[in-house]
Amino acid sequence: MPPLRVLVCTVVHHPQDARILHRQIKAMVEAGYSVTYAAPFSAYDAEVWPEIEAIDLPRASGRSRVAALRAARRVLRERGRDADIVLLHDPELLLVLPGLTFAGAVVWDVHEDTGAALVAKSWIPGALRPLARAGIRLMEGRAERTVRLILAEEGYRARFRGIHPVIPNTTYVPDAVVPPGERRVVYVGHLARARGVDVMVEAARLLRGHGVTFDVIGHADNHARRLLLAAQEAGDVHWHGFVANDKAMALVRGALCGLSLLRDLPNYRHSMPTKVLEYMAQGVPVVTTPLPAAVSLIQIHGCGLVVPFDDPEATARAVLRLRDDAELRVQMGQRGHQAARVGYHWPDTARDFLGRMEAWAKAARPNPCLTLGTS
Repeated sequence: MPPLRVLVCTVVHHPQDARILHRQIKAMVEAGYSVTYAAPFSAYDAEVWPEIEAIDLPRASGRSRVAALRAARRVLRERGRDADIVLLHDPELLLVLPGLTFAGAVVWDVHEDTGAALVAKSWIPGALRPLARAGIRLMEGRAERTVRLILAEEGYRARFRGIHPVIPNTTYVPDAVVPPGERRVVYVGHLARARGVDVMVEAARLLRGHGVTFDVIGHADNHARRLLLAAQEAGDVHWHGFVANDKAMALVRGALCGLSLLRDLPNYRHSMPTKVLEYMAQGVPVVTTPLPAAVSLIQIHGCGLVVPFDDPEATARAVLRLRDDAELRVQMGQRGHQAARVGYHWPDTARDFLGRMEAWAKAARPNPCLTLGTS
């Protein structure tokens, strides 16, 4: 079949989101697909790859979502007609589909447990969260009947009645890595209270004067931004802001350890933190809170240390243990890299992803068009 024409759409994620751009879109471009990417480029001041056609959308943030969803609906209506695959990355985009007609397959990439994640959404009043969670479950049920689904985690299967393919958030694993050093602690990922930013900043303060530096990489919410700016002014951390995934991984290389300090929240209990795999891929020991998937990986492969939830003192002690034991951190780094290369290398996952896209595109009937909802 001829190269696929794919329309990728998000109004929530950073346009250089690792899963969307650096894994899925990169794989599609390398396979010869024609990719149009609709995302909030201007809102994030994001670079556009020359290999893709970019459409700028408003950003959906907090309670300000209507304008972004209207713009996305317009793009989906005008450009979705000609696409073999329409790939959606936000549950909000399911709301704009009724009445639209598509000739190809519509796919929703399920990144997270949206209902469980509501506990960390400060912009939703607490009293409304049970109602919002029920609405999301209804929306997910409708999605099963109208679009194709791919899941980022095995743990998401229980939310759905049908069987849907899992395309996990694996990463690029280099053939060789440099040994972990003895001074730099790194964190890569979104920064928020739910993701342990308070614990990380306090651990950095406790380690002031111990010859350890903290490189913090990622987009921050308002709470995390205030905390990080103050910590940076005090000399406790170096906050790089959002950095494209390939450049972020260059900063991870040679670090003493990588932090994953997610709190004990429902959305995280059945997920594998991608940052854990990214640290392993670069040969860096992991310091993680005891979420089940992360603990299992650490225990099986012996590639890091587990610290209690919300415990900056234990986090600081783990960092010092790795700093003071060169043999331990080098062995942990080596074991993590080997495990990542065998089981979590994105090019291996990409073959499954591309095969699924091509099968769905082939199965989609171009005439009559698949209609979602009523016009």
